Amino acid sequence: MQPAASETVVWRDDGMPASPRFDDVYRSRGTAGDAGLAQARHVFLGGCGLLAGEQPAAWADAPCWQILETGFGLGLNFLATWHAWRADPARPQRLFYSAVEAWPPEAAHILRSAAPFAELAPLAQELASRWHGLLPGLHRLEFESGRVQLTLAIGDAQPMLGELTGQFDSIYLDGFSPSHNPDMWSLHTMKAVARLARRGAWAASWCVAGEVRERLTSCGFAVERVPGLPPKRHALRARFDPHWEPKTRAQAPLALPTAEAPRRCAIIGGGLAGASCAYSLARRGWQVTVLDQAIEPATGASGLPAGVVAPHVSPDDRPLSRLTRAGVRATLARARALLREGMEFAATGVLERHAPGERRLPAEWPSAADSAATRANTYSASAPETFEKAREASAPLDDTHLALWHAEAGWVRPAALVRAMLATPGITWQGGQAVERLEATIEGWQALGPDGSTLAEAELVILTAGFGSRALLGSASSKDADASTLPLNPLRGQVAFGPMPSDAADHAALPAFPVNGHGSLISHVPTLDGPIWVTGATFERGNARAELHETDHAHNRQRLAELLPTASAAVDVQWIDGRARSWSGVRATLPDRLPAVGAWSRASASTDPLAPHLCTGLGARGLTLAVLSGEILASWLHGEPLPVERNLAERLRAERFLT
Repeated sequence: MQPAASETVVWRDDGMPASPRFDDVYRSRGTAGDAGLAQARHVFLGGCGLLAGEQPAAWADAPCWQILETGFGLGLNFLATWHAWRADPARPQRLFYSAVEAWPPEAAHILRSAAPFAELAPLAQELASRWHGLLPGLHRLEFESGRVQLTLAIGDAQPMLGELTGQFDSIYLDGFSPSHNPDMWSLHTMKAVARLARRGAWAASWCVAGEVRERLTSCGFAVERVPGLPPKRHALRARFDPHWEPKTRAQAPLALPTAEAPRRCAIIGGGLAGASCAYSLARRGWQVTVLDQAIEPATGASGLPAGVVAPHVSPDDRPLSRLTRAGVRATLARARALLREGMEFAATGVLERHAPGERRLPAEWPSAADSAATRANTYSASAPETFEKAREASAPLDDTHLALWHAEAGWVRPAALVRAMLATPGITWQGGQAVERLEATIEGWQALGPDGSTLAEAELVILTAGFGSRALLGSASSKDADASTLPLNPLRGQVAFGPMPSDAADHAALPAFPVNGHGSLISHVPTLDGPIWVTGATFERGNARAELHETDHAHNRQRLAELLPTASAAVDVQWIDGRARSWSGVRATLPDRLPAVGAWSRASASTDPLAPHLCTGLGARGLTLAVLSGEILASWLHGEPLPVERNLAERLRAERFLT
């Protein structure tokens, strides 16, 4: 039986935070009071050479810097590092901070922990505002317009270190005392840390126990004791420099050195997937050209009037469920950074209705971080908020009619997001460019038009043209990477939309948040012609033509009546007088319902810089998965920490379809 969320942190009479689970304090009390921030700076930042002073910090002028922490705790080391990064004019362009934590505290404890340190207060507020939905697995939180990226690995240290990726430059060995939490300091944990360390990386800790020093030494660290911060006499500092060549896992299809000069990339496809890849690469210094046969961006499936952004839920928490949770966080973060809330997106939450007898909520959540606060922030089947939202939507909720409330979800206008991402410096849009085939060159690739003219040249090409990616891949594939093995299929979908009712009662009958399940309804969506509602969508496999069908129009009307009878009645006249119109688009799907991301080459040739790359097969969840997929692809290319678990990212590799 797990302790309740309130038992994760208790505050002693002297103001120090403690863990009743491990019977230990989160930080020590120094002679001058709370020594938490001083310890973070002296032991961890100082021990890893990250404090600018008479000598430049170790990260000075680096394009990126990767830090690993074995115990996030209340986040004080992260906040201190973030503050030091802000204050250093020679700071690295991008900071990746990855941390493991089995028992994440509530946001209120993070704020209380940082309260004694005024310089950390605004940073703690930003961290607390993103502190939600921390179920077991990896969670990527972005700050400073994406220049500071925090990857939280929620779960026990050993397995979660195995799910992290990257080559870390600095390592904070933190956690409760070895006598209270021996697993954190075990030989297996130290080996997992060593596998993630870059040769020459510095590690630091307050713990100088003999067995810890011996384990680090056996893992390839040169260990020394250095002066500690009173009342502790010593601290630990270690440099990873094994006398053997460490085994490394393949990190990236291209494995570009992060210090290498920016390259050129041609992306074929101007929808969500293409814009997401372009944005992620442009932020890393690439010069990106996006080509599409349409004159304007987002004229294909990404031209949907508005779409729901919500996670998939399954009793076994399958890969698609974990992937979409990460995708929702990534998409809404990107929307908040680039779009106008309430106009082009809204994080309203989403009510997910289930058919009678259908069960989506797991019978039991995984053990780590299973707190009432965490669960309510993600989805809840029985919390009062679920009943309130169901009442607002006039949706029955009882033992037969079940529902989930996704607090962190909402709607987005895809075309607005596409245009905003393509406006990023470093991205060039080339509309009206029908790419017929790809041709390899000595330096990379040429995108050729129907008349054989060169439309673009680049070292890297990424195909994001939905179902059309397969034909283009065929023109670029080799004997060992035949495009015919990519089982990409078209999926036509149709939605209906119309103006919000003018009658006050009918207007109020449409909920202020999306409702989905078997069909969906998004209402109160602002447009230049006034607010609209959107409902759908249909699924027609094997049809690659974005045509409109009257039968689908009628089907969407029927599904809305089943999903929300009261809302359906409020707009029913619009189906009769023609104000309810239709829109259709074609998505691309793959048999396992997961996208294909990365190099189209066999594992043995995954470092081939000429391999074409893919980001396609996102199906009906393109709005949820595109931003995340673009980040995964860019992280692979640069050997950066991935925003999702290693085993989850591996399931997305395009090469999985090569036989």
